[in-house]
Amino acid sequence: MEWFEALVLGLVQGLTEYLPVSSSGHLTIGAHLFGLNGAENLAFTVAVHVATVLSTIVILWREIVWIFQDLFKWKWNDGTKYTVNILISMIPVAIVGLFFKDSVEAIFGSGLLVVGICLLVTASLLAFSFWAKPRQRESISPWHAFVIGIAQAVAVLPGLSRSGSTIATGLLLGNKKEKLAQFSFLMVIPPILGEALLDAKDMAEVGVSTAMAGLPTSSLIIGFLAAFVSGCLACKWMINIVKKGKLIWFALYCAIVGLLTIVLPLL
Repeated sequence: MEWFEALVLGLVQGLTEYLPVSSSGHLTIGAHLFGLNGAENLAFTVAVHVATVLSTIVILWREIVWIFQDLFKWKWNDGTKYTVNILISMIPVAIVGLFFKDSVEAIFGSGLLVVGICLLVTASLLAFSFWAKPRQRESISPWHAFVIGIAQAVAVLPGLSRSGSTIATGLLLGNKKEKLAQFSFLMVIPPILGEALLDAKDMAEVGVSTAMAGLPTSSLIIGFLAAFVSGCLACKWMINIVKKGKLIWFALYCAIVGLLTIVLPLL
């Protein structure tokens, strides 16, 4: 992997992890265009996933500190409720990761057609959440956290945006925009770390030297830094976008990219 490829893919990962356009779909498209093999792409994926987790922690550090402060009061309070909701939201994706990991990986290797179709599904979800006007609720309930968690679990499919699916689902349930984006980004930290650990395990099985073959250290560092910086910018930007309700433009983008992904390989 050349340094400019690492730079481009790192920027793509950082931006698309938070913007509702699917990081997995864009990385699949990027890896296809650059001709990256599975082992080389695996090592790079671990690095950029860790970078995006760190960017979330940097941008939402106040909320994270608040949660831990309330937790260590050992009382049933707002921070404890928030933590319980995050844990509940993790249940569906944990089930998928533990019992259906091989099936998901097989889908990732099935080509760009799945990516294009899932991008169209993402576009539909975002458009529907933009036009729907459900009754507003004051807080995210445990049941809503579980439903949003189901959306996150389904979004393991390449091309189906994790942030887009969770935010659109929360909006359709009537949750307030101001709280939803933060919850969506905080709930994604444990699954991304878990995904990175599973990828690291796979990397250890094939051998670190094999996984790092063709991936210079400089490219790995450039990709990590690009993903971290772009992730910080995208996370902060996306919170403001959700508050203003401007998701329809991302629906249009996903629809265009999805159609191109499906049509261009046929030409």
